[in-house]
Amino acid sequence: MKTLLKNVMRNGEKTSILIENGKFAAIAPELSAEGADIIDAGGKLAALPPFYNAHNHAAMTLLRGYAEDMELFDWLSNHIWPVEAKLSAEDIYIGTKLAAVEMIRSGTVYFNDSYWHPEAALRAVQETGMRATLGLLYLGNVSDDAKSANAALIEAAEGVDTVRVAHTPHAIYTVDKPMLQSIAKMMESDGRQVHIHVSETAKEVEDCLKEHGMTPVEYLDSLGLVNERAMLAHCVHLTGHDREIIAARGAYIAHNPVSNMKLCSGMFNFEAAKKAGCKIAIGTDGTSSNNNLSMIDEMKSAALTAKVTAAVPTAGKTADIFHAATVTGAEFAGMNSGAIAVGKAADMILVDLEHPVMSAGYDLIADMVYAADSSVINSVICNGKFLMRDRIIPNESDIIAEAREVCRKIASWR
Repeated sequence: MKTLLKNVMRNGEKTSILIENGKFAAIAPELSAEGADIIDAGGKLAALPPFYNAHNHAAMTLLRGYAEDMELFDWLSNHIWPVEAKLSAEDIYIGTKLAAVEMIRSGTVYFNDSYWHPEAALRAVQETGMRATLGLLYLGNVSDDAKSANAALIEAAEGVDTVRVAHTPHAIYTVDKPMLQSIAKMMESDGRQVHIHVSETAKEVEDCLKEHGMTPVEYLDSLGLVNERAMLAHCVHLTGHDREIIAARGAYIAHNPVSNMKLCSGMFNFEAAKKAGCKIAIGTDGTSSNNNLSMIDEMKSAALTAKVTAAVPTAGKTADIFHAATVTGAEFAGMNSGAIAVGKAADMILVDLEHPVMSAGYDLIADMVYAADSSVINSVICNGKFLMRDRIIPNESDIIAEAREVCRKIASWR
C-alpha cells in the first residue's frame, strides 16, 4: 500500500511525501508513485509529527465526570478504586476504544497506559490502529485476577509490533518494597520498561522521607528503578538532587499539567527539569482527572504553567513544549517514529491551515501550542495507515454508543 501526499506544507514550503510499507519512503518537492493513493493537499494542509501521550489511564473515559472536585487520596480511595473494581474486561475494551477515538481526533497516535485488564486494552489498540505501551499492573497485593490479566497481556502482545509491554507499579505508597525490588529484577531479565507515578503530591514525598529517609526518586533509584527505561509520571515535587538523578540515569518524566492543577497536586517545574537535562514528555493522565485526552490542550497548559512556575515569560518555549509532546514521547515508545523523515515509521498529522486560528501563519508551532484545538486536525496517519481521514474515523458513532451503554451501567451502581 502506497500513499502519496502532494502539495502538503512542510517547513513552510510545498512538498510531496511518499509513504510505503508503513514508512516515509521519500520526501521531495515533486514525487510520483505508480499505483499510489494520491492526495493533493493544495497547500492547505501542513504535515507535522503527531502526539505521543506519555501517561494515561485510557479506559477512564468511562469515568469522565464521575467524581469531581476532590483531593487525590479521597478521590482515589473512596470513589475511583471502588467503581474500577466492578469494571469488566469488556468494559475496559469499550472504554479504551472510546479513548482511542478521542486521542485520534486530537492528533495522538500513541499512549502509555496503566489500567486494569490490559489484555482488553490491547484488543482496542489493535482494532483502532494506534500504538501503545500497555502495563503489567501491580497494585497492593497483586490479585490472582491481576496476575492472570498480566499473563494474558504478555501472551497476546507477542509479535504485535505497534505495542510494547511495560511494568507499571502504581506508586510507592501502593506497592511495597519487596514487589518493587522484584520488578527491578524482572526488568534486568526481560528488558521491559517501567511506568510509575512519582512525587505527585507533597504528602507522598513527606511520607517517603519519614519511612525511608529518602525522596520517592531517591528511594526508587536505590531499588534500581530509575533508568533509561523508566517513565516517571507527574514528578511535581522534585528536589534539585532528584532532577540530577533523573537526568544522570536517562529516565523520562511524564508531565501532566492539567491533572496536576485539577487535583491541586502542584505545578511541575518544567524549566528547572529542562535545565537539569531531564527528558520531559507530556501526558494527559486519565479523563477522570483532566477531563479530556487532547495533547493540544495539554501543550498550552504545559507552556503556561512553565512560565508561571519559573516566573519568567521565556520559560516553556513553544519548540520545547512541542518537542516534549512529540519527539520525547516517541523516543520512549521506541518505535522509530516521532519525526517526518525518510526511513522513519510513517506517523503524521495533517493540520488544516484554512482553520481560523491557523490563518495568520507566522509560526506554525506557536499556533499549535497556543491557539489550536482538535478541530484543526484534518487527518491522522499511524504506521502508514489513516486512522482519521478528512475528519472521519471508522465506526466512531458505534464506539460512542457502546461507551454510553457502559456509562449507564456505571451510573446505576451509585
